[in-house]
Amino acid sequence: MNLRTVSLRRRVAVSVLLVLFLVLVALVISVDRTFAGQSNKDVDIVLLDAGNRAGMLVSRGVAPRDVVRQLSKRNIHVTVELPNGTRFGEAPEEGPFQRKNQVIRGAKYTFYADTEAISQAQGRLRKLLIMLGLGAIVVTGVLMIWVVRRALAPLDAMTSLAEAIARGHRGGRLNPARTDTELGRTAAAFDEMLDSLEGSEQRTRRFVADAAHELRTPITGVQAVAEALVAAPVDSPDRDQMSFLLVREARRAGRLVDDLLALAQLDAGYEMQRESVDLLALAEAEVARTRFVAPDFDISAEGESVVVVGDGQRLAQVLVNLVDNARQAAGPAGVVRIVVDSAGFTVSDNGPGVPEGERERIFDRLVRLDDARDRRSGGSGLGLAIARGVVRAHGGELTCLPSDGGAVFRVWLPGPPLAGAPGA
Repeated sequence: MNLRTVSLRRRVAVSVLLVLFLVLVALVISVDRTFAGQSNKDVDIVLLDAGNRAGMLVSRGVAPRDVVRQLSKRNIHVTVELPNGTRFGEAPEEGPFQRKNQVIRGAKYTFYADTEAISQAQGRLRKLLIMLGLGAIVVTGVLMIWVVRRALAPLDAMTSLAEAIARGHRGGRLNPARTDTELGRTAAAFDEMLDSLEGSEQRTRRFVADAAHELRTPITGVQAVAEALVAAPVDSPDRDQMSFLLVREARRAGRLVDDLLALAQLDAGYEMQRESVDLLALAEAEVARTRFVAPDFDISAEGESVVVVGDGQRLAQVLVNLVDNARQAAGPAGVVRIVVDSAGFTVSDNGPGVPEGERERIFDRLVRLDDARDRRSGGSGLGLAIARGVVRAHGGELTCLPSDGGAVFRVWLPGPPLAGAPGA
């Protein structure tokens, strides 16, 4: 999106002045034409009145010469042409005039009305309107500078606040008095954007700090064990134990780094591979993996064979994270069940369960429940966050469902016939 950053003050001022100019031009034209039309009507009335008076005089027996003499005035001229060709009166030689012909008892009477005074008045009126219009435009232009500056003052406040936040002064808000106006809605959206950005920034800082703290523990352990291993005699009986601790701490740090990388890829919009994935086959493979790691653990998969389109490796990672969490929560003597259906799959265990107030928080990054997860178990506190991110990247959802005993994690995946998914 390329926003045109023209001057809003100039645009508003020019737009208002242009509209005012067009209105004034239309006003001058309409007034000029109205004045001209009304003047023509008045002249017609004067000529008609002169013709009526001439008819009355002729009916009284007044001679044509006397009719011309009585009706001719400063602005009215009358001429008469008798049937024998005799003419009385003089027509105006120049200047604007309006004429009317009338035949009375065989004689042709011509009445002339001098319109020069009307033309001059119309010209003066036109000049006056033009001068007043130009004066109004100039005055309006000067006032627009002050009016537009006051009208756009909230935008200046937004700019100042944005610049202050860019300089590091967090926490400032516009707090509009009204949100039912254009500027009010803009200011409210601006404040919401700042809340979201600052909240995201705080979460990012907290996550980075927590991740650094999580990494520091295994790295410190690796460093301490490595130093002890270097300092230990070659024939020391503790070298094997220290080597084992070194490998364990290195794996722990490596797993945490891998989880952080996975989250970073999800946040960056990692492009998933699209292929046909059999969810029941994934569940059975996870059961086989778990039994290989813990042969005596009670875990099984059941349900129908459901094929979805997605990233098989990522969906397998979701199952691994959910099953590992369930196995750690249930303990060595626990039970984990994977049930696949047309809407996705469910992973449940018979462990202590998840308190109602924690069912959403457990999907936050680097969150552990005291009874179910601890650092000594090797968990990074990122497994559920990664699992939810992968599922959402597939257009689905991962939630922790209410349960009478143990924890139940439900994965909804898109694709027909997912009538049981949220919002379906």
